[in-house]
Amino acid sequence: MNTAGTIDRPLTHDPQKQAPMKPSTSEPAGSATEDVTTTGANDSRQNRTREMQLIPEAMARAHMHERLREAEQERQAMRLVAARRMQRRAERASLRARRALAMAVMH
Repeated sequence: MNTAGTIDRPLTHDPQKQAPMKPSTSEPAGSATEDVTTTGANDSRQNRTREMQLIPEAMARAHMHERLREAEQERQAMRLVAARRMQRRAERASLRARRALAMAVMH
């Protein structure tokens, strides 16, 4: 038994193997609706499915980019904190050296 597929249950999901769309017999010739070419529809359908398959990959790439940016900001903040700490330590050492020099000059 060789029955043709329906719209809900096509024989194949491959657009290349599906039957081409034919103009409706209920519409008069030369009506406002144009004939649909299957090549353009197939190309756009394939591009759309390819893009949809690549969406998770693109989202993962964007997520990784965001995590890397956050990590770089965290590292920059940690370097800034360390630099300020070293600056305060250097200032205290400088004050101690000035006091020691003043004490040595006075006596």
